[in-house]
Amino acid sequence: MNDYIFKNLKHNLSAVKELLPAKDILTYEFETYDGTACAIIYADGMVNKQLLGDLVARPLNNLSLENEGGRYEMSDIIATIETTLLFPELKKESEWGNAVKEILDGNSLLLVDGINVGFIVGAKFLPVRAIMEPPSDVAIKGPREGFIEDIKTNMTLVRKRLKTPDLLFEQLRIGKRSDTHVVICYLDGTSNEKVKNEISQKLQEIDVDCIVDSSYIAALIAPKKHSVFKQIGSTEKPDVFCAKIAEGRVGVLVDGSPIALTFPYLLTEDLQSSEDYFVSPTMATIFRGIRFLSLIIALILPAFYVTAQIFKMQLLPLGLTLTIAGGVQGLPLSPSLEIFVVLLLLEILKEASIRMPKYVGMSLSVVGALVLGEAAVSAGFLSTPAIIVVAISGICLYTVPNFVETGSILRWIFLLVAGSIGPLGIILFATFLFYYLVDADGFGAPLLAPFSPLSKRDLRDSIVKYGFQSLSKRPITLRSKNKTRYKFKSN
Repeated sequence: MNDYIFKNLKHNLSAVKELLPAKDILTYEFETYDGTACAIIYADGMVNKQLLGDLVARPLNNLSLENEGGRYEMSDIIATIETTLLFPELKKESEWGNAVKEILDGNSLLLVDGINVGFIVGAKFLPVRAIMEPPSDVAIKGPREGFIEDIKTNMTLVRKRLKTPDLLFEQLRIGKRSDTHVVICYLDGTSNEKVKNEISQKLQEIDVDCIVDSSYIAALIAPKKHSVFKQIGSTEKPDVFCAKIAEGRVGVLVDGSPIALTFPYLLTEDLQSSEDYFVSPTMATIFRGIRFLSLIIALILPAFYVTAQIFKMQLLPLGLTLTIAGGVQGLPLSPSLEIFVVLLLLEILKEASIRMPKYVGMSLSVVGALVLGEAAVSAGFLSTPAIIVVAISGICLYTVPNFVETGSILRWIFLLVAGSIGPLGIILFATFLFYYLVDADGFGAPLLAPFSPLSKRDLRDSIVKYGFQSLSKRPITLRSKNKTRYKFKSN
């Protein structure tokens, strides 16, 4: 079949049926004032039909393409149609391949008998979710807007906060079947050009059938495919996304996903919250210190409890040792197996609470935490200290929500080495973990920066939070071309 649009409308309609046989691809046929046949092809449910009728069909219905000397020349007809429609999003297209993509993307194709050019009419009317606060990143202070699944809306939320001509959007199409719209966001003159080019190249090399979420992109372009640690930052909040772009990072938005990606990613980002920048530096430092301490407790406490029982009871105070000994007396399970069972129950309850309907999930959490736990202790199957240890570990881990998946895996490994080797196993695995993080690097920035390599200036916004007066320079780790974030005007 010809790759280009025909002059004859009937041939074009036959080509449309061949290229787009789906039943939801509809054709609306009408005529101009002088009887010239026209047709609009669109995907049902993806266009604003009233807008097409008011701004396309009705004006053409009152238009004559002939004069006393006969019909206008084709170039004059095209110019007349463009002048008549006055549609804000209108472009010409002569190839069927591009025209089909536009129809499937939610636009409409206007065909007129006698001309071999189609008109792409941007009358999209896609169902979108209202802008609301993201459930995964709730803030007491600060903006409450969150990204949604529509990429145009997300781009608007970014543009609303960064009103500068330096904000550039590089648009790509990824997925042979999904043809997903992907946008690279960066500040020209501020973002690292090498990082932007590396991301762009990796995105263009992706060859898959379907991209339905930004997590697909993150998995496909991650430097280390099987790492348990995140290598790419993510956020659902436009204010956080824009702040990271302004620091010199590069962002990626994916159509159909409310989660934006940021490059490069540093491990300290998980200890930070958007609220830290809306409270005093002292309070922000305290909050970050609590999160860091909670993370250490979440990873080490179950392993420490097990190794203290099996290998080194003297690690615990005498009074606590006697209390634990009284609680575990007569239990059928070893300390390692007991903690393993409680952790497994915690993960099962978490998964069930997430997957089940909201109100049923809340009831399930209460039943699992209280009824099941109390029954297991009363029956002598589990000990009270073990449940307390796992509960504290679980609560502490959720103070750093972006680290929950990685933290859960590390907690299991710490428990395994603690039960097998004892305190030495905890020390060896912690040393290996530290070595791995020091060596890890993604998109031009070490994962453990600014601690390794040490950057004293960047430490001002890591676990410790300095005031804005001390943060006038952009982070050295990001290697931004524009080093100065802001200047103080002299009085």
